[in-house]
Amino acid sequence: MGKVTGFMEFDRLAEENLPVKDRVKNYKEFVLHLTDDQAKQQGARCMDCGIPFCTTGCPINNIIPDWNDLVYHQDWRNAIDVLHSTNNFPDFTGRICPAPCEAACTLNINNDAVGIKSIEHAIIDKAWENGWVTPQINPNKTGKKIAVVGSGPAGLAAAQQLARAGHSVTVFEKNDRIGGLLRYGIPDFKLDKANIDRRMAQMEAEGVTFKVNQNVGENVSAADLERDFDAVILAGGAELPRDLPVPGRELDGVHFAMDFLTPNNKMVAGDTVPNQIKATGKHVVVIGGGDTGSDCVGTSNRHGAASVTQFELMPQPPEKENKSLVWPNWPLKMRTSSSHEEGADRDWSITTKALIGENGKLTALKGARVEWKDGKMVEVPGSEFTIKADLVFLAMGFVSPVQKVLDAFGVEKDNRGNAKATTDGEGCYKTSKAKVFAAGDIRRGQSLVVWAIREGRQCAREVDAFLMGSSTLPR
Repeated sequence: MGKVTGFMEFDRLAEENLPVKDRVKNYKEFVLHLTDDQAKQQGARCMDCGIPFCTTGCPINNIIPDWNDLVYHQDWRNAIDVLHSTNNFPDFTGRICPAPCEAACTLNINNDAVGIKSIEHAIIDKAWENGWVTPQINPNKTGKKIAVVGSGPAGLAAAQQLARAGHSVTVFEKNDRIGGLLRYGIPDFKLDKANIDRRMAQMEAEGVTFKVNQNVGENVSAADLERDFDAVILAGGAELPRDLPVPGRELDGVHFAMDFLTPNNKMVAGDTVPNQIKATGKHVVVIGGGDTGSDCVGTSNRHGAASVTQFELMPQPPEKENKSLVWPNWPLKMRTSSSHEEGADRDWSITTKALIGENGKLTALKGARVEWKDGKMVEVPGSEFTIKADLVFLAMGFVSPVQKVLDAFGVEKDNRGNAKATTDGEGCYKTSKAKVFAAGDIRRGQSLVVWAIREGRQCAREVDAFLMGSSTLPR
């Protein structure tokens, strides 16, 4: 709980960022974790609230008050053990999680929430610095073989948990590097890929085998996986992007966000990327106001775009939430990311009517302002406008997994095209196929990294119980 009166004595202290003028020159991480003294002070703010809503606000139910208290007492070694007891990869969540735990913090009712994410970031960085993150090798092997399809956070969490239970685990990844969207979706300036690489090394020491360029339905047979393994976990992402069916969609210069972000990450990794989309000196319009759109903004600024504009169809959120109505739930409110701070013109309630071009190339976007009345979108008369655009990035979310993987295994789907698998009662995470399980975005749809880790861990427990009759893995 930290210091009894700490929440009355100390203000919330945010992590520092490197100056915009410096960080936009490269793709390096720019968020600096708290010093020991700063983390101690922030841990002191964790109050004796009785019911720690932060723990239930966190999808993986991190035992937050315990490690806040340990940091306050500077017991970093035990803090990482408590953190790892519920979270395989705090090095990911401590950097890129939006921190629903902080929205649920009891102190957040009438004050600034405890800086939980910043403390988590400090704990895991100190753990790596001191060599406390080591392989947990189970000497008692079960002889059971498990295939994990997809190496995003859900697949990695499931693989690590099952390897620690003594199973032989092989992870199949369609790309040329492990990590899924962590590797090729999230920009390096938000998540340095060295964080993935050192986790891979840890998992390989624990017995996990990684295979890249393995595309189920193309060069890998689903039937072979079902035959050769005792269980299969489908842990791919929700990769099918939402399209924008307007006139001019076919013009050169209109791209899905991932067609911009993924090659850029490969370039940062040192690959030669033919025909890479470059925003240098161009007028960029990003359609979609979420995290993916923000990543397009930050990447465009690092390319040296002439201008960056971001449109969102929904109305502008309020600057602050009504805490008495929404706490401890995740609130709808205005959020400004570090990429927005680096430069972007943002506008809300904007619909795209057409994309305009000359000789097959995009030159402008035609839009209009809309109002929402009784849940319906109505165009505001006389609000049409045209904005110069050399590049338009579609970042309007993802609608479902790639269907060929689900079709290859022949699993039943829900009405959104996801793998149908319940998380309640007997047979959690099991699909309609006898020994095929599903976890993460491929099952629940587009979501957060922390939710993927939760599903991977829980699915691993169900697979372990399915193979062994019971499981000692944590829920």
